[in-house]
Amino acid sequence: MRYELYYWPMVQGRGEFVRLALEDAGADYVDVARGKNGMGRLERFMGRYPRAPFASPYLRAGKLVIGQTANILHYLGPRLGLAPKNEADRLWIHQLNLTLADWLVEAHDVHHPIGSGLYYEEQKREAKRRAADFLANRLPKFFGYFEGILARNPARSGWLSGRRLSTADLALFQMIEGLRYAFPRAMRRREKKAPRTLALRERVAARRGIAAYLASPRRIPFNEYGIFRHYPELDR
Repeated sequence: MRYELYYWPMVQGRGEFVRLALEDAGADYVDVARGKNGMGRLERFMGRYPRAPFASPYLRAGKLVIGQTANILHYLGPRLGLAPKNEADRLWIHQLNLTLADWLVEAHDVHHPIGSGLYYEEQKREAKRRAADFLANRLPKFFGYFEGILARNPARSGWLSGRRLSTADLALFQMIEGLRYAFPRAMRRREKKAPRTLALRERVAARRGIAAYLASPRRIPFNEYGIFRHYPELDR
């Protein structure tokens, strides 16, 4: 099957979690909005279906149109060899991806704590307060959670569940990459206390499909338009 991914062409954003799964598996896919007349195709496509997604990313797989990042990964996981065969284990991976989605929202809301419709410059004071709480309390809480999951995996594989990489491992990799970009100073301190998570990051980065993707122009650089943004005054 050839998959069609619909997401904004200028940012990694939530679409990057889907891209990583497709790239790791060597799947046949097209990043629609990055092609000819891509933005027009993305916007027109959303109005065609009674079950249209609220926002991108969404994935077209044959006759299916699937929205929400974690939902897309839940669908792709078994089809790309990135999810366990057991239903309980697949739901566990889905649960981890939903938790990572919560973490992603909190990272975004550091620089836009009042509203997405306002410029960062219109909410800098609130962003500084939000950043202080995020770095002091929320960042260690999420890291501690995933460190614990890795430590308690009965397989002792270094992955979040079982003996094989899953979509949740790829998503955790992307969270680390984004947080390193947004908060390099804070992450240098935090990473010293998260050896298992950092070991997972290194293993993902070394995978053949991921390494090739990261070195290619298909990987959109982090920038100040995406979910992860670097403002030095917030990185304390």
